[in-house]
Amino acid sequence: MRILCVSLVLLQLIGTCFCQFPRACATSEGLRTKVCCPVWEGDGSACGALSGRGFCANVVVSEEPHGPQYPHRGVDDRERWPLAFFNRTCRCAGNYGGYNCGECRFGYWGSNCAEYRVSVRRNILTMSTAEQQKFISYLNLAKNTVSREFVITTGTRKEMGENGENPLFANINTYDLFVWMHYYVSRDALLGGPGNVWADIDFAHESAAFLPWHRVFLLMWESEIRKLTGDFNFTLPYWDWRDAKTCEVCTDSLMGARSSFNPNQISPASVFSSWKVICTQPEDYNNREVLCNASGEGPLLRNPGNHDPSRVSRLPTSGDVDFTVGLQQYETGPMDRFANMSFRNALEGFASPETGMAVPGQSTMHNALHLFMNGTMSSVQGSANDPIFLLHHAFIDSIFERWLRTHQPPRTIYPTANAPIGHNDGYYMVPFLPLYRNGDYFLSNKVLGFEYTYLLDPGQRFLQEFITPYLEQAQRIWQWLLGAGMLGALIAAIIAGIIVVVRRKWKRNQRRKRVPSFGERQPLLHSSSDDGSASYQNTL
Repeated sequence: MRILCVSLVLLQLIGTCFCQFPRACATSEGLRTKVCCPVWEGDGSACGALSGRGFCANVVVSEEPHGPQYPHRGVDDRERWPLAFFNRTCRCAGNYGGYNCGECRFGYWGSNCAEYRVSVRRNILTMSTAEQQKFISYLNLAKNTVSREFVITTGTRKEMGENGENPLFANINTYDLFVWMHYYVSRDALLGGPGNVWADIDFAHESAAFLPWHRVFLLMWESEIRKLTGDFNFTLPYWDWRDAKTCEVCTDSLMGARSSFNPNQISPASVFSSWKVICTQPEDYNNREVLCNASGEGPLLRNPGNHDPSRVSRLPTSGDVDFTVGLQQYETGPMDRFANMSFRNALEGFASPETGMAVPGQSTMHNALHLFMNGTMSSVQGSANDPIFLLHHAFIDSIFERWLRTHQPPRTIYPTANAPIGHNDGYYMVPFLPLYRNGDYFLSNKVLGFEYTYLLDPGQRFLQEFITPYLEQAQRIWQWLLGAGMLGALIAAIIAGIIVVVRRKWKRNQRRKRVPSFGERQPLLHSSSDDGSASYQNTL
């Protein structure tokens, strides 16, 4: 309840700044003019121009040719993104970012975005129970909070009319906003007529942009959760699944155990058992010639381990990861799922992590985990419904980061032309606003402001996994600790005083018993009350 109240206050004060269509631009006027340059409330000017944060500029898209996998032109709104909807957007200066330049670029903080900070992503299995539960509560909050700043499109640009007289947009909660974006970027192209689609198209999978696109996706996720909860130290955890034999995170205390009533569903003891999934019926959408409108479509499904063994023979091992990281070339040949000796294709799971050669009909590495889950996560367009998706892709991104640090490739090796549509260096990532180019995120995460514990040296790793969490907890409760310490000191002083008084009385009684009833009274060595009390206090 406390988190919910904080989030509601924050939503009134600040807006999120990433992802699909900004609400301010999802209007007939925005569609007619094709301008998406919202006002920044900080100074009342479009793109924060008066404060030097940015300005409204023409969108210039890359004209480099894409590969032969997609032979059509001018039939899909995602071609030459975002020109089907907008040809003018905010261009932010310096370290400013966001759809209206009201926020900071990834890795930068502060009112002037001048502070660079590195956030560390940690293994969820080494986090404390309290930290794990906080993460789950944040996901559930996102699932139950309507996005204040963003909407999704429920129709094509053509269906909205030449002048935008029929805008087709809908509200969506923060969690499902990201699910919908993952659906939209990977959906089939509608060519006209029931079931008439082009399936060999995907702007975020099966080619070079797979890793940069999902990197930006995760960075935006973290930013949204931070703003929603007010926890600006939040980072997405990862699941290190190397050498795993089972789904180690499939427990009721984490991502949900298997239901004893229905093995394909989540245990009722998990909060995720009540979630409704969206965008999981692509064949139905294709037959009806519609887009997913984000309406609920049933429970989250998962039955880990009961997958098709002919597709996935085992989960990836440490050896598989090491071999894949050792591949020197990022892309090769056709730059798609048939590429040989390509780091990207091997990590994505279309090539063998033992030979580097493409293995049609088999699923390895990244793909193997998706199919192993045997449920909602096993279908590309709806896979982001499962919260394990976030843990899985955070670890995939860490392997990408390990490869970047190992080989230190120049940006020039990223394909500038002839990759499948949407994957060239200069192509803007679908469907993100503000705009991000693929090649801009083909670089180490140290520049982007985040790190992974398992990539740290042993000393740093110990500090991050065992010392830092306790220091952060102590920092949050230091006032309580100070008060408790003072109270403890007071109680100890009172007890010590009582002991001293009792000791003195006991010694006086002992002296009386030892004094004879006749003769001279002889002094006893060290019998003064002062000496006795001082000695006892020193001992205490």
